[in-house]
Amino acid sequence: MRVVVQRVTDSSVKIGDTLNEISKGLTLLVGFTHDDTIDDIDYLIRKIVNLRIFDDENGVMNKSILDINGGILSISQFTLYANTKKGNRPSYIEAMEGSKATKLYDIFNDKLSEFCHVETGKFGAEMLVSINNDGPITIILESRK
Repeated sequence: MRVVVQRVTDSSVKIGDTLNEISKGLTLLVGFTHDDTIDDIDYLIRKIVNLRIFDDENGVMNKSILDINGGILSISQFTLYANTKKGNRPSYIEAMEGSKATKLYDIFNDKLSEFCHVETGKFGAEMLVSINNDGPITIILESRK
């Protein structure tokens, strides 16, 4: 499982006429591979909610999303498992099959919402995502490394 974590001033996703948005917090791009399990989800949720990437009163990155009471925008992103080693067209063979990944994505978001406010995209939908990266701060987390 891979998650790209971005600290944001605000972020939104538009799916048709629906707009889901957050103010200060995190935007997560979330991808699954074939053998990901609930254990991978639990591990990455612990990392995400405790990641100290928000400034304290001294301007030091010493606070977590929990400390600032921020929101999370979670976006499914199978392209995180793109393989570009051969040719110019990415292969997505390492990405988990859609129906299985949808279930894990829903579980991920449900478990994450136990800790803070979560807005989501829609798995497999055409989405317009706006991200105002703060810092910029972008961190890639993987459950297997």
